[in-house]
Amino acid sequence: MKLRYFSHSSFQITTDSGLVLVIDPFLDDNPTSPVGSDQVDTDFIILTHAHGDHVGDAFKIATRCDPLFICVNELANYCSQKGFRAHNMHIGGSYRFDFGVLKFTIAHHGSMTPDNTYGGEPAGVVLMIDGTTLYHTGDTGLFYDMKLIGEMTPLDCMLLPIGDNFTMGITDAVKAVQLARPKLAIPMHYNTFPVIEADPQEFKMKVEAAGLAARVMEFGEEISL
Repeated sequence: MKLRYFSHSSFQITTDSGLVLVIDPFLDDNPTSPVGSDQVDTDFIILTHAHGDHVGDAFKIATRCDPLFICVNELANYCSQKGFRAHNMHIGGSYRFDFGVLKFTIAHHGSMTPDNTYGGEPAGVVLMIDGTTLYHTGDTGLFYDMKLIGEMTPLDCMLLPIGDNFTMGITDAVKAVQLARPKLAIPMHYNTFPVIEADPQEFKMKVEAAGLAARVMEFGEEISL
């Protein structure tokens, strides 16, 4: 599969069979995104929580593409009320889709839509696609159960925030990698706004000093996993 980083917490996954998934598509009002919402086509939209910098342009994209939304129950209901197709799930649950298996995990954060609708529990997401397991933590603070997540489903790739203030900073994010022990750690949720400025190279250096692997993806870059 291929992984493309749009910036912030927004990623695109393309499976070997050509299915496209987008996670947290915050693009048009994101000063670091190299693409706009009109340049993104997708079959599935995964939302980790309801904040505006994660729901972002999901509804704009969905109006064009008619993707299936995959979210926790309350947020999926919100998407359905907006007229879009949605698959309702919740923390700890997994489901096999056409692209592979998706499981939601806990995340320590909040979840409220820009119009002040409660979006249910925030979540991380574990994706098992084409023999590769990827863990997008969502917006979260550090929690010890990341160790269990990595033990129960050995991780090929972990995407985790380093921007501090609203989420983990670099120190906690490095500890998260040590707990989950993915084959590759990729930082996200940094440098979008001044309050979450962070140096991804510092994160990479500290992860590598701990004997693990990290990669800083450029905004817009695509890699194969």
